Amino acid sequence: MKILKNILIIIGIIIIIGALGYLGYGYYKKLTEEVKNPIATMEVENFGTIKIKLYPDMAPNTVANFICLANRGFYNGKVFHRTIPDFMIQGGDKNGDGTGSPTLNDIKDNGGSEEYNIKGEFIANGFNQNTLKHEKGVISMARADYSSLSSTLTTKGYNSGGSQFFIMTEDNESLDGLYAAFGKVIEGMDIVEQIENVEVVTRDQNAEEGVDKPVNPPVIKSLTVDTFGVDYGVPETVEPFDYNSWITENYGSAMPVE
Repeated sequence: MKILKNILIIIGIIIIIGALGYLGYGYYKKLTEEVKNPIATMEVENFGTIKIKLYPDMAPNTVANFICLANRGFYNGKVFHRTIPDFMIQGGDKNGDGTGSPTLNDIKDNGGSEEYNIKGEFIANGFNQNTLKHEKGVISMARADYSSLSSTLTTKGYNSGGSQFFIMTEDNESLDGLYAAFGKVIEGMDIVEQIENVEVVTRDQNAEEGVDKPVNPPVIKSLTVDTFGVDYGVPETVEPFDYNSWITENYGSAMPVE
């Protein structure tokens, strides 16, 4: 009887050890399992497919914003309105001319029709974890620059990102730390290079209009992001800077408003 009892105790200990080992392995596997970076797939009409790996570890809110806009269909039908050889191609603007901003409805249900911006995740804006350099193939957020109006408005420009982005076609270290880079092209760089060389209205920087504007702006047929099951949430937003009101308040109605 005593022997049987000892055997049952040993069996019980073995079962407990096995269960703990199984749970421990599962926990270890969960901790060490690599989370896949989100992959954006952009279909450009008459050009082809561009795939971009996004880096939420570098610019989490910027990536969340891009994913929300893309997967809610915001970018479908938008164009590349600015292309500069050996520099970058720029697109994602709501109006197709560099002036349009997204609204809260574009990133969440019943968000409202108010326009929004996001804070710039780059070193100059006090966000030090983003060390992604503006090398060939890197995608980054476009933003405004109000510093020429007043040095006090510098951060307004830093926090003016919305939906516009640009893709680098050559390295440019002068942008490092001043713009929120958040991903890199992994397929279709040849498509990007075709887009950068499309015919434009003019390259004359003194022209009144049409500078670096494609004659036939390339259209983003579709843009979606595969998150591999990870929910990156809705981005934190900030209220846009009211440029026109600031001009009127500081210079009066006599000064032309662009």
